[in-house]
Amino acid sequence: MLKTISLFSGIGGLDFGFEAAGFETRVTLELDKHACRAMRLNRPSWEVIEGDINTVPSTLILEKANLERGEADILIGGPPCQPFSKAGYWAKGDSLRLDDPRADTLTGYLRVLRDTQPRAFLLENVHGLAYQGKDEGLRYILDGIDQINRDTGSNYRVSWRVIKCAEYGVPQTRERVFLVGSRDGLQFQFPAPTHGKFMAGQQDLLSELEPFRTAWDAIGDLGDPPCEEQGLTIGGKWADLLPSIPEGENYLWHTSRGGGLPLFGWRTRYWSFLLKLSKNLPSWTIQAQPGSSIGPFHWDNRRLSFKELCRLQTFPDGLALECGRTEVQRMLGNAVPSLVAEVLAREIRSQFFRAPLQGPLKLLPPKRKAVPSTAECQTVPAKYFDLLGDHADHPGTGKGRLAVKMGA
Repeated sequence: MLKTISLFSGIGGLDFGFEAAGFETRVTLELDKHACRAMRLNRPSWEVIEGDINTVPSTLILEKANLERGEADILIGGPPCQPFSKAGYWAKGDSLRLDDPRADTLTGYLRVLRDTQPRAFLLENVHGLAYQGKDEGLRYILDGIDQINRDTGSNYRVSWRVIKCAEYGVPQTRERVFLVGSRDGLQFQFPAPTHGKFMAGQQDLLSELEPFRTAWDAIGDLGDPPCEEQGLTIGGKWADLLPSIPEGENYLWHTSRGGGLPLFGWRTRYWSFLLKLSKNLPSWTIQAQPGSSIGPFHWDNRRLSFKELCRLQTFPDGLALECGRTEVQRMLGNAVPSLVAEVLAREIRSQFFRAPLQGPLKLLPPKRKAVPSTAECQTVPAKYFDLLGDHADHPGTGKGRLAVKMGA
């Protein structure tokens, strides 16, 4: 078994994928107590360190993993995105800043990489890390790894890419950036996409791409959620409007450019406002902290159950949680789809360790047939009729009320 050190492990999204590819999680480090409890419940064999990376020494991580420096096969983790505004904590070329007690989570990851010297590493983050012209976080990581190479004599060579998860079989349109490196200077080649978007009946027979996996592929075999699961009923001001919106649509249905009633202005709300899943499409990104009217919602006009959220994140079946709905949504919304981790872990095995795996992916949802037809929409309740009118469209990027107010 290839040995893994996991940082910022959350509920285990990356780890489940590496597990499916034959890696053994020796130790995890996570600050959130609910996530730690979930890992202990679902994977008792994992050694879980509950704490802040900036207060946990690398020596303890190695000790709990029962590893010496240089023995771990891979270090994985997804530092939260907030630290990138604090990149100045580590001055370029000053390796001592990696030990600064004020150091952020990103610096913590680099510090553990430097101290443990794994044969390879994978770092995951939000795709905004690599926005053109706003890539300070990405440059911070790359400069930090260059400094580690100079300080330790290692030869970590980094490849990075923004990955659209749906293009690898995940039934969700989530984008993440991944950085992968080898201590021996091997250049990682990201795998080519395996899935693509095709209109009904228009798939190119010569194409090697499969159609995107859909929400129905992921959760179509699941029955109604158990009655004891709390928090699935939608509340708030807009709850009774959701049944009037078709599958795969959002509030834009009820604008002058949609097929419903003109209740809102075009693009004057968040995209995920009253957003409903379509059986024939991948899910939209699962939100970590949605409001009462923020989807995606189930096509049965309710919130998604714990089991459905796990399926859309391509987690292995059989997981359990002992916490409330808010914590469930937050942990699953912040997680990485495990199938993407499995795909990358297989490539890392093959390219860095010369140990390719045969057989199908374990976490890829099956392609289900006989998709049910969409349900008919209900009429708009009369209590929303006072919203009928000629609503102005959003004026454009940077011209909305909030943007104008902030620029004043």
